[in-house]
Amino acid sequence: MQTTSHLLMIRPVDFKFNEQTAIDNKFQVASEQENVQEKALAEFDGFVDILRENGIDVKVISDTLQPETPDSIFPNNWVSFHEDGSVYLYPMFSANRRLERRKEIIEELSQTFEINHTSDLSFYEQQHLFLEGTGSMVLDRENKIAYACLSIRTDQEVLNNFCMLTGYTPIAFQAVDAQNYPIYHTNVMMCVADHYVVICLESIKKIQEREMVKQSLVNSGKEVIEISFDQMNHFAGNMLQLNNAAGEKILVMSAQALRSLHGTQITKLENFNRIITAPLYTIEQNGGGSARCMLAEVHLPLR
Repeated sequence: MQTTSHLLMIRPVDFKFNEQTAIDNKFQVASEQENVQEKALAEFDGFVDILRENGIDVKVISDTLQPETPDSIFPNNWVSFHEDGSVYLYPMFSANRRLERRKEIIEELSQTFEINHTSDLSFYEQQHLFLEGTGSMVLDRENKIAYACLSIRTDQEVLNNFCMLTGYTPIAFQAVDAQNYPIYHTNVMMCVADHYVVICLESIKKIQEREMVKQSLVNSGKEVIEISFDQMNHFAGNMLQLNNAAGEKILVMSAQALRSLHGTQITKLENFNRIITAPLYTIEQNGGGSARCMLAEVHLPLR
């Protein structure tokens, strides 16, 4: 199933601009705001409340002050959870992000969900090869396709290994922003839902690769909803479709992302599912990630 009603979210205790990740994350901007942690925490708690009010089960685990992990609010990069009871741990580009991998989080989830085995791909860090979870890959779980724009953080070899282990088919391509700078994570330029995809196709410069991606999406029964560079820069690609406890499909995005969309795009999306949003401006500016990055979907079977 493409969607889930169960999420893992990590509550920040020391959220701030991460200089290590800013090397290649052009969505991240150093802020002169005061009380960044306090503002980010308020946004986080408000987001959790909105999700729960809409019937989504959210498991919140607090980060720790030590070790220092300013980006822990984005857990989908270091772990993913799958319907067969498998857990995958990923190799991370930034040294301080590698510290986010916490065994006790997996152990706590195992009290509620069935975990059959854990595959740890973090050994690739020793080879300076990376694959940052469902940031690097946008998974079509029903059709077992992993879409990935290759970058410093998304290596073809690691992608192929993940796909070999999981039975996914890799669809790899190059994607850049309006200034021709490589896009750091695939999930800022595309979102795959059950019957549609939101994607900045113009970011895929090579016509052959663009057509390959588009054809794969069409062949798998998706309606393609295109967004522009400007909308992508406002995190309109960083969405996630969920289902709530009643089975209703919901599309989650930030308030900034929704504001960037045109009426016709919103109408198309609402034909498929209801939209819910949360204001995440501090997190987006300082962290360079948005709503989808904060959500680690838990597809594990319930105990």
